[in-house]
Amino acid sequence: MSLLLKNLRLISPGLDLPGAAVLLEAGHIKKVFAAGQQLPSAAHEFDGEGQMLMPGFIDIHCHGGMGYEATSEQPQAIRSICEGKIRDGVTSLCPTTLTLPEEKLAESLRHIEAYRRAPSACKIAGTHLEGPYINPECAGAQNPAYLRQADIDEVLRLHAISPVSMVTYAVEMPGSLEFTASLRQAGIMPSCGHSNATYAQFKEGMQKGLKCLTHFCNQMTKLHHREIGLVGAGFCEDEVAIEIICDKIHLCPDMVKMIFKFKPIDKILLISDAMEATGLPDGDYQLGGLAVVVSDGAARLASNGALAGSTLKMNIALKNAYELSGKALSELVQTSSWNQARELGLEKLGKIEAGYIADLVLLDDDFQVKQVFLDGVAKL
Repeated sequence: MSLLLKNLRLISPGLDLPGAAVLLEAGHIKKVFAAGQQLPSAAHEFDGEGQMLMPGFIDIHCHGGMGYEATSEQPQAIRSICEGKIRDGVTSLCPTTLTLPEEKLAESLRHIEAYRRAPSACKIAGTHLEGPYINPECAGAQNPAYLRQADIDEVLRLHAISPVSMVTYAVEMPGSLEFTASLRQAGIMPSCGHSNATYAQFKEGMQKGLKCLTHFCNQMTKLHHREIGLVGAGFCEDEVAIEIICDKIHLCPDMVKMIFKFKPIDKILLISDAMEATGLPDGDYQLGGLAVVVSDGAARLASNGALAGSTLKMNIALKNAYELSGKALSELVQTSSWNQARELGLEKLGKIEAGYIADLVLLDDDFQVKQVFLDGVAKL
């Protein structure tokens, strides 16, 4: 069944085409048409009314939403989270766990795998394990009661339940260098976060395959003129990818501008770091069993006021990045899907190009989601 999307402003890495059209067929992009080109007939047509068509967002760091956590005991949690995410333009998701006992993580991955095999909304690109192998001095909103030393056997046991795409850990902790190499050998992306590592320690990890920093600037060693730490590493090492929570809370607007000025754009990964309150009003919530208060959209631990994830949506992250960075959308669009697809090895995602999977999002000029196409099928 063919579907012709027409009257679009098509935005893909390196492209910004007003008046464009896209032919979808068998879940893939068959052909892209510039303004003025003759359009083919199709079984169905969709008028984009001049709005922005982009690759569907890929959120590699999301703890929950719609009142549920990815680590919830309730089997319906992942389905509810994914149904909320697709309304925000996310077509592929890495549900992100918290620092919990292995049996709880295993239960979570069983629920994730059940949904991954029969998705009803956005797709699962693999699970992101954030913790439990982090530095207790940088635990942030992670539960310190369950911190432990890096254990590749534990990761592989979880990976056998449902694919693990990414692990966040502190590279300076005992055994973490060997752990880094083992993750790479298993095809899992290592990322340093919740860490007090020095720049030298991070460089040691790089030699073992460490090439990413989790929620850049948050819960990591700060930039100092005598020890540049992990923030300095993110700026100095062009090949290192950095996740950023572009909500103007986790990073102030000036830091966002600085990142886009000095960091290669193909290494910036927009994430939501969303927690269970995302999509819901302010109020009392929790994160991994810790009490959280959400006020004016900011989620903080009730105990000490530390940031506890976010209520950010990916379309708003992209809007904020656009307003702050000064970058053209044809360049900036890399940060919401193409970069994530490359870092995780997700093939045929992140571009609007012939042969690519037809996972797409239609946005108005205010970046509000108007339609989502998953494998070429309209979902909203």
